[in-house]
Amino acid sequence: MASERKKIQLSAASANKRRGGAAKFRKALRIADTAARTKMHSNRPADRRRFKSVKAAIAQDYDGTEDSGILLRLFRWLLGLAILPLCALTTLTFFDQFSEIAQDRGFWVDRTFWYFATGVLLMGGWFTALRLARGKLWDCFLYLYVLGHELTHILFIWLFRGRVEDWGVKASGGYVTTDKNNIIIALAPYFLPLWAVVILVGFSLTGLFMPLTPTAMKTFYALLGFFWGFHVIWTVWMIQHDQPDLRENGVFLSLNIIFLTNLCIVIALTIAASPSMTTQGFVTDWCKHASDLASSSRHFLGGLDWKSALRP
Repeated sequence: MASERKKIQLSAASANKRRGGAAKFRKALRIADTAARTKMHSNRPADRRRFKSVKAAIAQDYDGTEDSGILLRLFRWLLGLAILPLCALTTLTFFDQFSEIAQDRGFWVDRTFWYFATGVLLMGGWFTALRLARGKLWDCFLYLYVLGHELTHILFIWLFRGRVEDWGVKASGGYVTTDKNNIIIALAPYFLPLWAVVILVGFSLTGLFMPLTPTAMKTFYALLGFFWGFHVIWTVWMIQHDQPDLRENGVFLSLNIIFLTNLCIVIALTIAASPSMTTQGFVTDWCKHASDLASSSRHFLGGLDWKSALRP
């Protein structure tokens, strides 16, 4: 029994030794891999080291981490909090103005509004049906959205006089490699409905060379609504996935900016569709709400007993 016990102990010691050797080997491989990656990065041409990728993850959640410093993250949170009152005031003013024009029966019977609304509803129905089916047609629409997303990045990179080194598009996501990036470039696809703009520019250029028939104008309004709905619906769906564009600039700040910019687009479309709602009237109403909010805030803060609150 003693000899058997000794034999087992020796076998266990030998196994431990082998495991220790395997662990050392794996550690050596990790060190060698890190050194190779470092060498590869250092050997990259100097003019390529300054390029960075603007990525979009759609088919699966982004698993990156936000590496911003605590001061920068705090600044983004404070800026996001500062934008919140603007979002609230703009939303309140829009609903006030819209409730007034909604009482005008002419707004609801206007054909322009109904063709546009029909396009939006068709897009909503398409999205619901395609998401349930999850077939090749879903992949086509998904690819179209990713393509528009990355092209919008590229357009704004050029507007900021940046250089596009490389870009790619797949149904699972896309990327743009560039030497220029900022919060506007990163968030542009979330507030600019690119394909709706393409439809608008295309019909406008066509109207310069030939008169547009009533049927063409109806088609224009329907397509404009369809692709604006495409932008809004797919953007909301995309935001649910953990997007690198949002994490890069702070999710809270990014969402506030996206909401405010898209709301401004809705306001502009409503002003264009309704003669009774004007830009001047909206701005006047917005300033009135802002003045009321400032007065209420001063009254609330003035009523607080700051000495008692700050007393140790």
